[in-house]
Amino acid sequence: MGTKLQVIGGGKMGEALLCGLVADGWAATGELHVVEPDESRRDVLAESLPGVSVGVLAVSGADTLIAVKPHLVVDVCIGLAEIGVPRVLSIAAGVTTAAMEAVLGADVPVVRVMPNTPSLVGQGAAAVAGGSVVSSGDLDWAAGILRAVGEVVVVDESLLDAVTGLSGSGPAYVFLLAEALIDAGVAEGLPADVAVALTEQTLLGAATLLKASEEPPAVLRENVTSKGGTTAAGLAVFEAAEFRGLVADVVAAAAARSRELGA
Repeated sequence: MGTKLQVIGGGKMGEALLCGLVADGWAATGELHVVEPDESRRDVLAESLPGVSVGVLAVSGADTLIAVKPHLVVDVCIGLAEIGVPRVLSIAAGVTTAAMEAVLGADVPVVRVMPNTPSLVGQGAAAVAGGSVVSSGDLDWAAGILRAVGEVVVVDESLLDAVTGLSGSGPAYVFLLAEALIDAGVAEGLPADVAVALTEQTLLGAATLLKASEEPPAVLRENVTSKGGTTAAGLAVFEAAEFRGLVADVVAAAAARSRELGA
């Protein structure tokens, strides 16, 4: 059985993608290979992904997903160029397809993707963008990999920094909100475990309702807000603090940092 996909980098995201591909039926375990230099991490991968080939060397002739830190991508591409691979998908923030093509060769299709950490539980949001020689089939291939762990949209590469600022970094914004809600509940007298349980379910319930409803978020917000009521009192504090502007600044800062990493 040949290698259908090799993953360079066996960190949490690489592991999540491999688990998702197996669970989704995209590939059999024997068709997957993961390259991980750290011995202890290889042991973890061998246990969590029985049947998947785990090693320290990449194999030639296999479609390849790069899941390493951005500063390591060029070195990985140099190694891949030496052995030859048909196409490459990278999840490294900020590293452009042009930068990878310059090392891999202009004839190698390169696709970039910005996933996020909810991929670890099959609820990821990802955007894919193709390089200069990518076909629609290459984009379908990349999107199929990411659909194993969530939802995927196809965008122009120029928009990936904005994607990074919104959905790539977005889970951290939600987790910060969760921290703040829990602390606020405790400050109002709730036991910590109660505040945690209510916060977790409130965020999950709101996100589920937002996803399931045909109404836009503004209407859903209005449906919860009675004139002169408790929700209106809380939202007034957000408005006084210029909450929308703050969120816009947060996303812009993360997108700007992504552009800096790319440069």
